[in-house]
Amino acid sequence: MAKQHILYIHGFNSSPLSNKAEKTKAYFAKYYPKVIFHCPQVATTPIEAIKQLEAIIEQSPNESWSLMGSSLGGYFSNYLSEKYNIPAVLINPAVKPYQLLSDYIGKQINPYTEDVYFVTEQHMHQLEAIEQNAPSKESERKNNYLVMVQTGDEVLDYQQAATKYQHCQLIVEQGGDHSFINYEEQLPAIAEFLQLK
Repeated sequence: MAKQHILYIHGFNSSPLSNKAEKTKAYFAKYYPKVIFHCPQVATTPIEAIKQLEAIIEQSPNESWSLMGSSLGGYFSNYLSEKYNIPAVLINPAVKPYQLLSDYIGKQINPYTEDVYFVTEQHMHQLEAIEQNAPSKESERKNNYLVMVQTGDEVLDYQQAATKYQHCQLIVEQGGDHSFINYEEQLPAIAEFLQLK
């Protein structure tokens, strides 16, 4: 039987040590110990990040893969889900990060790793190049997505995701914030959606 893998993709300027990533890892380790959980420190340029994430999936191409992505990680998950036709859970996903992150062009310091890196105009073009169309009502692919947003998200306009993924399984919670308050309460629903064994 094919092994089940989950690739969790953190957001911009985040890390595998983020609160959501840690809670996800701990939950699956406790309740689904056979699931192989991957949560890499994602490369800082979009083109390198995609290559890195594709390489992880392609190491075990005949096994069962699912994606989880938060914020910018949700945007990357959308791209990978379409490329490989695999399920994805998107948590407060970025919909047009090349617009949002243009405010961050210049020097950045990752608060988790303390790595110093630079965001460039070129990175915005790389992000725009991997943008995917909204899943249509007629598309089978719409069933690949569970999308979770909170209306109090102070970083992203939740309505962008609610509109783009309107034909998918969508959880819209009132209030909250970009970190997704009470995220751990959603983990059983996530496991059910991903059909974990």
